[in-house]
Amino acid sequence: MYAFGLCIDQQYLVPGLAALGGLADGLTPAARRNAAVRVLTLDLTQGQALLLSDFAKRVGFGSFDLRHCVPLRTSRMADASYITVTTYLRFEFTSEFVRRPYLIYVDADVLVRGDLTDPLGSLGPYETGAVRDEFNPAVGECPALPGAAERWPHLRGRPYFNAGVLWTHTAHMPRIRRGVEQALIHARRHILHNDQDALNLWLLRSGHVRPVASGLNRFEVGRFLERGNWVRRVVTRPPKSDPSAALVHFVGPEKPWQADCPVTEDVAEYRLHLGRTLRHVRRLGAADVEPAGVR
Repeated sequence: MYAFGLCIDQQYLVPGLAALGGLADGLTPAARRNAAVRVLTLDLTQGQALLLSDFAKRVGFGSFDLRHCVPLRTSRMADASYITVTTYLRFEFTSEFVRRPYLIYVDADVLVRGDLTDPLGSLGPYETGAVRDEFNPAVGECPALPGAAERWPHLRGRPYFNAGVLWTHTAHMPRIRRGVEQALIHARRHILHNDQDALNLWLLRSGHVRPVASGLNRFEVGRFLERGNWVRRVVTRPPKSDPSAALVHFVGPEKPWQADCPVTEDVAEYRLHLGRTLRHVRRLGAADVEPAGVR
């Protein structure tokens, strides 16, 4: 019934493997066999693609496919400090490629602790499920979509969503792609957070969004508290680790696989999971696979 979609480049190969392992752990064996994995990439080699395929089968997924593709020609990288144009591939999933009625898109810089499929049951025909962004919760009250609230005052205070995890009908993906493309053409000056801002412009215009519980895309904020106290002014919840969260998202430039990343509780948990993943990978014969920086 559903597929997990990931966009993985060479720098995110190992985090992508760890994300796949977490997704598998969050499902029963029967659910894994019925679930599909679909990967889009710009630059993975044939050997790297085969490793992903073998690993997906090893952890129990019943279907895997990978395609090379390029993002929208209108893609705009307003912030490329640690993100590459690979991020725009999330809009290139098609029904012909996914071959499942539903797609759950997941970023690779995550720790998956539980089942992410529950929101699929509440999606309307044209809706996309998303979690409100913890650092940019509302239009006009955060850095995201600069100038949009002044241009369109009726948008001020409207929810702004994080694009790291998305739930949608696969047949709906071409409509999302067209909406994002139009936003990139006609509202380029309001793009700060790259594809995420473009997606939110379309969601605001279309209204076809289903808010999803925050525990399905919970930000890890402890790393930021190691560098300053601004998180306490932005995030209203207690900044400590949330063990009930089904997914922990390591947003920002510091990633848990980097040696110089602050070792918070969630980072330590991620590294244990990553170690288990790498042991699986080495059993597949890929002895030289190690994390390689950030995109």
